[in-house]
Amino acid sequence: MDLFDIDIYADGAVVDDMVEAKEQLNVKGFTTNPSLMKKAGITDYMKFARKVMSTVGDLPISFEVFSDDFKTMKMESLKLAELGKNVFVKIPITNTKGESSVPLIKELSEQGVSINVTAILTIDQVKEVVPAFSENTTNIVSVFAGRVADTGVDPTNLMKESVQVVKESKGNTKLLWASCREVLNIKQAADLGVDIITVTTPVLKKLGMVGKDLKKLSLETVQGFNNDVKDLGFSII
Repeated sequence: MDLFDIDIYADGAVVDDMVEAKEQLNVKGFTTNPSLMKKAGITDYMKFARKVMSTVGDLPISFEVFSDDFKTMKMESLKLAELGKNVFVKIPITNTKGESSVPLIKELSEQGVSINVTAILTIDQVKEVVPAFSENTTNIVSVFAGRVADTGVDPTNLMKESVQVVKESKGNTKLLWASCREVLNIKQAADLGVDIITVTTPVLKKLGMVGKDLKKLSLETVQGFNNDVKDLGFSII
């Protein structure tokens, strides 16, 4: 599935979808979050995490902390990190009070924890967090380009600046385009030099359309409308 020069990570919390993404779509890693887990009906976090670990093998996997206070967040981070060397602990750039998570990120990074900093939407946040990583650790900076686009702002410049900040940083830091909305976002991210993009199952299933003849797709669209008309059984005249 190397359609674009970028690592595609499957984003979700349905284990069967993860298995399909690994075996059939050759994704390079996985991410999940509390919202996706809620949607998937997960009731036991650590049981889910251990099941995922047995599924993804040695591919990178990100698990997010649940707590909003930094003391508990640290304990959760250390527990999640113990699940495996391929685990990235997802920590939001701030807590719900808007207090910066950077001091905790710096502390955990110094202890060798690989971190995926999430919910980043500004270049200032990127510049603030990247220097907090220790040189001997591998980390991910997740910029929510899709949510930026939801506000009516083109995220291209933000991602372009973020690529430069990450490239100039010490250690092994990777930039991730989060909240992908469509296949075009994968191409956009790859063209900008972004390292990783997270893709949900519905978008992953559209990858088979890459390079498809548009005239043929037009005909298939009309045929689809026609089939729906037949199913409806409506008549205008």
